[in-house]
Amino acid sequence: MPESRPDYLPPEVQEILLSSEAIERRVRELGRQLEKDYAGGRLKFVCILKGAVPFAADLMRATALPVALDFVAVSSYGAATRTSGVVRLLKDLEHPIEGEDVLIVEDIVDTGLTLGYIRELLARRGPRSLRVAALLDKFERRVAEVDVEYVGFRIPDRFVVGYGLDYDERFRNLPYVAVLKPDVYRGEGA
Repeated sequence: MPESRPDYLPPEVQEILLSSEAIERRVRELGRQLEKDYAGGRLKFVCILKGAVPFAADLMRATALPVALDFVAVSSYGAATRTSGVVRLLKDLEHPIEGEDVLIVEDIVDTGLTLGYIRELLARRGPRSLRVAALLDKFERRVAEVDVEYVGFRIPDRFVVGYGLDYDERFRNLPYVAVLKPDVYRGEGA
């Protein structure tokens, strides 16, 4: 089994787009911004499974705020590389969010369809505030208008894996964000 280290590139990976050091630095900056924006308050993270788990965990540790954590799981991709446009709720919150300051923590926003669905779903539950933190923003692919108040990085329209992002449930464990070689997923019309 290959050693997991920042300079290890699986053969399916073309290049590292964002190093683990760059991600760590940006997550710390976002944590400090959350401390300023929610000073003296409590914050509930709603982590979008599965891809946002590493980002949510690191972001929680990057802030001194009291943070509660809950999860939702949705599906719009399956094993494909492009969203189907149909969003299904697979796992709902375990605790109510009414009257709370809620931060949706997402790994990547591209078309905005999934995030728009989640934001609307949670807004109907009466949180005091509802904002979004996304590690990655593929803004040029946006088809639905959604607000993303905290963005880690804007990236080009390339298929990325690592730091929670996957292709067919693989590569989530890479400590960086990398571009997947097109021949790995070429047969899907991506």
